[in-house]
Amino acid sequence: MKIQVGQIAPDFTLYNTENQKVSLTDFYGKQHVLVLFFPKAFTEVCTKEFCAVRDDIARYNHADAAVLGISVDAVTILEKYKEELQLNFQLLSDSHKVTSEAYESIYPSLTDVNEKGVSKRSAFVIDKQGVIQYMEILENAGELPDFNAINEALERLDK
Repeated sequence: MKIQVGQIAPDFTLYNTENQKVSLTDFYGKQHVLVLFFPKAFTEVCTKEFCAVRDDIARYNHADAAVLGISVDAVTILEKYKEELQLNFQLLSDSHKVTSEAYESIYPSLTDVNEKGVSKRSAFVIDKQGVIQYMEILENAGELPDFNAINEALERLDK
């Protein structure tokens, strides 16, 4: 089934940079979730995206939304990346690519980073009931998600 707005988001359980399991269902009834899939840690566009999210974290906290960055990078790589950028939200490793595939957010290959099967840059706003309220899957890894649209989707929640 094709992933779409209005459906229950596929659940996942992945490891964060502290090597703890994090599941989407952990947030049900507690917080909305902004899931940001990204191709590769330490790349220019991913760094630009995540520094902007880091600097705007008060907006997400105000919207009662947890931010989760997900890539196929190993936990150890994500740990260094999070530390270097001083990120104030969780990064999760989808090294088996199951979650990226469930969210239709995987590139068959990405020649500019010479990798096969990295996560597509994409964004999903998931409400406290686990329903996808906004989604954007980018085919071009050099583009950033539409943060204005993401923020508007978050503002509509709980109204």
